[in-house]
Amino acid sequence: MLRPSPRLLLLLPTVTYRTVAFVEAARRLGVDLTVASERPSTFEQANPTGLVTLDFADPARAAGQARAFARRHELHGVVAVDDDTAVVAAAIAEELGLRGNPVAAAAAARDKHQQRQRLAAAGVAVPRFELLTTAADSERVAGRASYPCVLKPLRLSASRGVVRADDAAGFVAAFQRLTAILEQPDVARCGDWARQILVEEFVPGREVAVEGLVTQGVLTVLAMFDKPDPLDGPFFEETIYVTPSRLARAVQRDIAVCVQAAVGALGLREGPIHAEVRHNDRGAWLIELAARPIGGRCSGALRFEIREAGNGKRETSLEEIIIRHALGMELPTLEREHQASGVMMIPVPGAGVLRDVRGVGEARKVPLVEEVVITAHRGQTLVPWPEGSRYPGFIFARGGTSEAVEAALRAAHAQLEFLTEPAD
Repeated sequence: MLRPSPRLLLLLPTVTYRTVAFVEAARRLGVDLTVASERPSTFEQANPTGLVTLDFADPARAAGQARAFARRHELHGVVAVDDDTAVVAAAIAEELGLRGNPVAAAAAARDKHQQRQRLAAAGVAVPRFELLTTAADSERVAGRASYPCVLKPLRLSASRGVVRADDAAGFVAAFQRLTAILEQPDVARCGDWARQILVEEFVPGREVAVEGLVTQGVLTVLAMFDKPDPLDGPFFEETIYVTPSRLARAVQRDIAVCVQAAVGALGLREGPIHAEVRHNDRGAWLIELAARPIGGRCSGALRFEIREAGNGKRETSLEEIIIRHALGMELPTLEREHQASGVMMIPVPGAGVLRDVRGVGEARKVPLVEEVVITAHRGQTLVPWPEGSRYPGFIFARGGTSEAVEAALRAAHAQLEFLTEPAD
């Protein structure tokens, strides 16, 4: 008698880039997939095992809904793809006895102030910080602040709302700008955190992104990305990620130790993490750590080689590694591909309505470039940082060295021309 395939519950918000990559990974592994979203699908009744609606705004309620679903269709693992669903996944894992993080740990990773408190208490190097409300007297606070500093929301992603201030006048302007973002309808309805602002010292230095997998509290670093464009503000729109890192081995070890300490301080136990770390002459500083994989389409920059006994090597994706881990499947010896790789999150060219993008064909012809994906559509309003958080597209490249990959990404970007007109 054939054993049934394991079933994975994949938490996918309605607006996400991650669907195809996870669906393909599940298919390759022979895993049955149930996709959970926060909004009902018109196909849910026709595919009751493949689609389910969960209340992502209420993790405890979502866990109860998952329990009811699991009575009919046994679940063997759960995976989240973003910050909000990471807490929901933890609640579901706890409810069903699946592999995952404690809810409190996932919640602390989700909230920047809670994260800072836990890390500081555990001795992890983090910037000095202070929590304010949007009702605070910004001029009074600005008079006693240390500069430069950074103002940021507690839960928005992709550096939306993050602003550097270098003096009192800049602090007041940043405070007012961030407050206006928090008062926008899509944010204001999210609860008390949308009325709070975290102020922290600006940490200079080289910044890297660390992609990792945690198993029983132990971190395995899957990749370390250099961010060659300086992120010094006043806003913090990211552009290029390139791996392997060109930092000295000793520096990379310091960064890995810092991230492992943060994992332990937060109490994370199982699953993917994505961390942002800065390094300067005082060592490694944990800027942020999220209990989920790298966002957007950026995982396309990562490929791994799996060594399976008797089957040699084969290539696999980050999504396949995450699914294997969530289901407790064997995770053969793996390592990142030998080639350097990178992704450019195409910067927003300016505010306006997108009318056309020229030069895509030329960008694709640049040596080492593998793919140029324009995700923005004609008629879409492009919003720069700090109010915005969505990139108009992505460029991927692979080559012999990180330097060559970075150069290819820049050359391809130089071919692109975004035609916009002012929004009404």
